[in-house]
Amino acid sequence: MTLDEIKAKVKPFLFKYIKKPDLKDDEDFFASKLINSLFAMQLVMFIEKEFKIKVEDNDLQIKNFNSIDSISALVTGKLGTQGG
Repeated sequence: MTLDEIKAKVKPFLFKYIKKPDLKDDEDFFASKLINSLFAMQLVMFIEKEFKIKVEDNDLQIKNFNSIDSISALVTGKLGTQGG
């Protein structure tokens, strides 16, 4: 799965919660206060279900979930290590 394909799945999920149509792929939506830490758990569950990957404890760092780019990089890495 390509980075663009991953982003194409992540963006619609995020845009259900983030009301900012001009959100950039590298924009930190936690720092911008667009979402909160409770949403982070919803995001983790979505990622695990959508991409059929396991987000491990050591993956649970804000830097892995604070932008579309960082989420896509995490998923790409997980798919690569899990033979996806």
